Amino acid sequence: MHVAAFIQDLAVIMLLAGLTTVIFHQLKQPVVLGYILTGIIIGPYTPPFSFISDPLIINTLAELGIVFLMFSLGLEFSFRKLFKIGLAAIVTSIAEITLMIWLGYRIGIYFHWTKIDSIFLGGILAISSTTIIVKALKELHLDKQSFVQLIFGILIVEDLLAIVILTILSSIAISGTVNTHDVIFTMGKLSLFIIVISLLGIMIVPRLLIYVAKFDSNEMLLVTVLGLCFGYCLLAIKLEYSLALGAFIIGSLMAESKELKLIEQLIEPLRDMFSAIFFVSVGLLLDPKILLQYAWPVLLITLAVVIGKVIACTLGSLLAGKDGRTSFLVGMGLAQIGEFSFIIATMGVSLKVTSDFLYPIAVAVSVITTFLTPYLIRLADPFSRKIGKIIPSHIIYFFSLYTNWLHNLGNKKRHLPTQRKK
Repeated sequence: MHVAAFIQDLAVIMLLAGLTTVIFHQLKQPVVLGYILTGIIIGPYTPPFSFISDPLIINTLAELGIVFLMFSLGLEFSFRKLFKIGLAAIVTSIAEITLMIWLGYRIGIYFHWTKIDSIFLGGILAISSTTIIVKALKELHLDKQSFVQLIFGILIVEDLLAIVILTILSSIAISGTVNTHDVIFTMGKLSLFIIVISLLGIMIVPRLLIYVAKFDSNEMLLVTVLGLCFGYCLLAIKLEYSLALGAFIIGSLMAESKELKLIEQLIEPLRDMFSAIFFVSVGLLLDPKILLQYAWPVLLITLAVVIGKVIACTLGSLLAGKDGRTSFLVGMGLAQIGEFSFIIATMGVSLKVTSDFLYPIAVAVSVITTFLTPYLIRLADPFSRKIGKIIPSHIIYFFSLYTNWLHNLGNKKRHLPTQRKK
């Protein structure tokens, strides 16, 4: 009976997820929304009854979804890319994350939520959704535009900083306190952990993948990749870090491999299946009654995400020397939250440190901002032209001088070695 119940649950999830995928594709909406809607429909909070007989097994499969999501993000991340993206992506990412964590915390305090809830809300709002942004840009045929390269660079930096945020929140959740000394100690320990296992991985992983690839067997390569992935996840768990951290690190190590494209092709079906289950599990935990009860916080937080991220990313890009149009396009493109927010919200629930209302609020805000993303990207260019007409000319002139100064400063630094040789 236990096996039959599991197959039944899996059949219900995948059949309905497949149906909603087709519908949302026809409506030209992100399929992630379809997965979440599937979870709401079959969940325990939707009449007449829950279609899922064993939520614990589904939650376990959802954890695999987190592993494959973070592993895939790691495959897209590369230390070489990190060095190439330049200062603009780093400055913009730090500006965005800092402002959104502060804004989320202040909103939580405004609603008289606990400090832990407020801190988790800040983390939930900090990171934009790589999956949703990349999909939206590709569907709008904008993925080859110059400003998109800066967005991708920002997402790479965010993915790295997201792991730091996740680890710090996990530490805060376990200790139950927010202490500067503890945060610094956690950061130091985390840095040491990442450096040690990355160095070990750099020495072992590429050589192992090259050796396995010689056999020209996709099955052998896939099994090896999965073994390394789950091995790193296990190591992270044993050292009291999240499995997401282990998955991301091993993915980033494999991103330097010559077999990267083949690995991505082999992992893609598994990632799509288990990430679908993960997003369905997000909908399973969503109680519509709580959303009605907390409609005002949902609306306020949604406005904070859109306006806050547009302002933070625009100003960050301007400070990094980008022109006004590019900066605004970047801000409008990053104005949403997604899969990482779900991971943080899920962690708060699993560790039983956040209030019951925080999870559905995070999901609701993510759903609304995900829905808005394609429209914000479409409106970015005409809206930037209108803003350009409103902004006083002396402010535009100041930023143009500032941009030219940074550009000339960069050119001087690049030519400095040549001058010394002469």
